[in-house]
Amino acid sequence: MQNKLKIVVGAKTFSATLLDNATATALKKMLPMTLEMIELNGNEKYVRLPSNLPANASNPGTIHTGDLMLYGSSTLVLFYESFSTAYTYTKIGRIDDASGLAAALGVGNVKVSFELE
Repeated sequence: MQNKLKIVVGAKTFSATLLDNATATALKKMLPMTLEMIELNGNEKYVRLPSNLPANASNPGTIHTGDLMLYGSSTLVLFYESFSTAYTYTKIGRIDDASGLAAALGVGNVKVSFELE
């Protein structure tokens, strides 16, 4: 399976590279999908997935703009700001060029589409 993901937010499209791990593989099997992502903390959008994904959480120390991660076993998180964290996540992938991501995601909840490129 390919490791490139297309993430569409409104009129803006981002390309992401998925990691080669069980979590990314399981996520790819769920695609394509459009999700209503919920705003949290002014730095991320998240959504509960309809089923659990394999998790192998660790503390990344620093979250980077464009990181796509799994919190717990069923919460998909897209980060649009960089910051230090004490939480643990399973890494799924990262947007290749996150320029304009925060502006595209905007304030509040937003519909985001995920599909393989």
